[in-house]
Formats: sequence, structure tokens, C-alpha cells
Amino acid sequence: MRTHERVLARIEADLAAGRWAVGERLPGERALAEELEVSRPSVREALRVLEAMGIVRTAVGSGPDSGATVVDHPAAGLGSAVRLHLASGALPVQDVVELRVLLETWAVGAAARRTPAPSFDQAEALLDQMDAPGVGLEEFLELDTAFHVALAAASGNVLVEAVMLGLRGAIGAYVTEGTRRLDDWQATAERLRAEHREVLRAVRDGAASEAGSAVAAHIDGFYRDTGLERRGPGGAEGPRA
Repeated sequence: MRTHERVLARIEADLAAGRWAVGERLPGERALAEELEVSRPSVREALRVLEAMGIVRTAVGSGPDSGATVVDHPAAGLGSAVRLHLASGALPVQDVVELRVLLETWAVGAAARRTPAPSFDQAEALLDQMDAPGVGLEEFLELDTAFHVALAAASGNVLVEAVMLGLRGAIGAYVTEGTRRLDDWQATAERLRAEHREVLRAVRDGAASEAGSAVAAHIDGFYRDTGLERRGPGGAEGPRA
């Protein structure tokens, strides 16, 4: 095991033991290096890895906000990893789309079945913002992401919410590029708005099966239009990005 990996293992163990909590600062590089009996560059490398994974946030300087602070951004590390594997060609975009369909179908079903029912005020507010006149393409897509993540959050499963946010972040550039290729974005946006309302209505009504079918059709339709459709029946793949 390399030195920085030993540092990672020790910090992981301390986090699991409750030595540090979200929002607390880790000891400085020098203190960590002395405590773990390693070099400061090894500590620095370990902290860079943790920051990429969304475990800590680092800030340079000598003020109260300097150093490494424990944060809770699991989607950051996941999104970065998936995005890099997409760029290298190791992961097809269609596989990410397929996973998104599976997760969101489950999430809206779980949200519809929850007792007591969760609040959908945030999801409703996001749809109202998407309906506002003058919303541009990029803002629409940002609101769209926030809406779908809000539905995932309503399922009550924190990991599903984090994975959803990570996946959306990973394929964001592909989605934007595909959307710009559409012949009539305004017509597509109107359809998406109506489909969003239908999904939210089904979830609010507790119609789990209807909500799952609606969100799957919604996602598949959008990616089909943008050329990023998932595998069809029998495993045949659509065009790759």
C-alpha cells in the first residue's frame, strides 16, 4: 500500500469512528503528517484524492476557512469518475441512460408509496420556474436536473439521490450537445413541461406504477430525440454519442 493510501485508510477509519463530522476541519497537513508519521506531500496527495471524491473541501491560506473541511458531496466523486470513463470510451452513454431509467422508475414509485407522503413543494416550484417566459436552454436543463433530483430525494433514499445527481452531472455536456441538435427546441420544451407535470401528478396521487411508466417514457423520449437513446429490446444499442 502506497503512503498516501495509508493516509486515506486512516482518515476513513477516523471518519467512520466519528472523530470528525461533516462541517469540521481536519488537522493541518503538518499535524496529520506527524500523527501518521508520513511526509506532508503524502498527506497533501491524500487530501487531493478526498476532495475529488467529495469528502473534503480544501482552502489555502491561514484564516479560519483554510485547510480541509469534511463535507458531504458524494455525487461529486461519482460524477467525476463516470464523466472520465465516458470520455475515455470505457462507458457508453446509453448505459448511463439505462441506469438513470432504472433508478428514477424506482425512485418515483418509492416516493409515491411513502407514508406519510413527502413534500413536493420544491419539485412544484422548479416546474413553475421552468414555465416562466424567457427561460433559456441551459437554464431549462439546470432546472430539469434539479427537478429529477428532487423526485429522487422524495424517495427517502439518500444514496439514490446522490447517484442520480452524479449521473446527471456526468452526462450534462452530452445532453446539452444533443439538445442543441434538435430541430425545434421550443416544441420539445413544451412536451417536457407537460410530461414533468404528469409525472409529478402521478407521484402526488400515490400512483406508483403510473409514475414509473410516465418517468421511463419521459426519459426515453428525450434521449431518443437527442440521439442518446438507451438499448432497445434484445440489447440492440442506439447511436453512441
